[in-house]
Amino acid sequence: MNRFGAPTLPANRSADVMLLLEGTYPFVSGGVSSWVHQIIGGLSQLSFGIVFIGGTPQQYERLRYKLPDNVVHLEEHYLSERPQAGGVSPRRGDSRFYRASGALHDAFKEERSASSLAPALEPVIAALLREPLEHERDFLFSERAWDDICRRYRASAADESFLEYFWTVRSMHGPLFAMARAATRVPAARAFHVVSTGYAGFLGALVGRARKRPLILTEHGIYTKERRIELLQAPWIVDAEGAARAAPGSSIGYFRQLWIRLFETLGKMTYAAARPIVSLYEGNRERQIRDGAESVRTLVVPNGIDIERFVPLRSGRPAQIPPILGLIGRVVPIKDIKTFIRALRVLVGELAQVEGWIVGPEDEDKTYAEECRDLVRTLALETKVKFLGFQDVASIFPRLGLNVLTSISEAQPLVVLEGFAAGVPCVAPDVGCCRELIEGVSAEDRALGPAGAVVGIADPETTARAALSLLRDPSRWRAAQRAGIARVEAYYTQRTMLERYRRIYDDALRAPEA
Repeated sequence: MNRFGAPTLPANRSADVMLLLEGTYPFVSGGVSSWVHQIIGGLSQLSFGIVFIGGTPQQYERLRYKLPDNVVHLEEHYLSERPQAGGVSPRRGDSRFYRASGALHDAFKEERSASSLAPALEPVIAALLREPLEHERDFLFSERAWDDICRRYRASAADESFLEYFWTVRSMHGPLFAMARAATRVPAARAFHVVSTGYAGFLGALVGRARKRPLILTEHGIYTKERRIELLQAPWIVDAEGAARAAPGSSIGYFRQLWIRLFETLGKMTYAAARPIVSLYEGNRERQIRDGAESVRTLVVPNGIDIERFVPLRSGRPAQIPPILGLIGRVVPIKDIKTFIRALRVLVGELAQVEGWIVGPEDEDKTYAEECRDLVRTLALETKVKFLGFQDVASIFPRLGLNVLTSISEAQPLVVLEGFAAGVPCVAPDVGCCRELIEGVSAEDRALGPAGAVVGIADPETTARAALSLLRDPSRWRAAQRAGIARVEAYYTQRTMLERYRRIYDDALRAPEA
């Protein structure tokens, strides 16, 4: 048992599927975590293990989900973990490893597909799996590591602060060594399934190679794209004046570029190791291919929901359309809660009884959550905007007039599908496949009609006007409600999604040892 009383596998046993999860289930609620819970519970004939990757243990003090009975293992690894130093002593460093890692660094600078990078990847991964701790200590304390850092600094960053460069390189590589150490401890499984690229994807590439078992990748959002958005806004990255030196014609500073390239590199490493590479809709599959995934490895499996769970909620709705807008999601910058709040300011001037409910946890980014509350006070919306925290959506949907998203990045948000099944139209920005969900994909799908409205990104005025148009026109609102119900029942059922993943797992479990 681990610190939460969850099971851990004995050394002589394995799980059917080992899930590698970065910053999500079972410690963080949200769309990806709900999907993981759905997959585990819906495929109860399989046993699942969970390897959770987080920043620091203090961020994750309780489980947000009750683990299904077919979860046979839960372990945690943290990017902040460092090995016991055991004293610092001079080290020469492994010259073969630095030649191999240098060749890998150079290979990633070229515009090459992920699969063509395998020859450069193989020796580095093999070395890390053999002696992760020795290579980490070399990186931290060896003469060869120092020489390598200095050489690369002179070649590419001589105009920047060496101190900033040195600690940026240290910060970027530390979590990778933490994942290498973790890879030696992850239990055996018949297949591994990673639900992002990034650090979890790097761990997936390592354990797939170490255990000689298939690695499956499912990307809900495109991880490299989402990290790029976060890094461009990150206050902890300090770039000097003249940031345009980082790349010709670019206004992105050198150190932000370094971090962005790190996650692009980890994405390619994951794509090189995984088969299949699953996305939720065609637009993201095309993005994966542009980012280096081999087309033949990719496929689309849309999300699906348990329709039967939401059907009873329709009859619980009031006869009149409630003037209540709900944003169901984490209070974090990528959900752009501030645009929702500003849209409410516009709406209040037109519809006095309107309310906005923000339904989701606030503990992931407490600074941002407090900024949102400050904005509510600044706009004098204290009686109109309510922060309800995490709630069971079954208690929320029947009380909403509209389900509203204001995210600056999404993939295929489950909350939109759940809202449709519960009989709630949606207003959402044109991100991810929100337009497909609201307006349809095929001609047959589009013939069902719009299930709400698609608006611009970070546009409170347009969001407010679209919401007002639906709330003030009952016939249009009810047509949108009918379209949403018909669309989700025709194209986005849990049964179809689970059957697709059952086949993916069956193929992986039957695969001979690599």
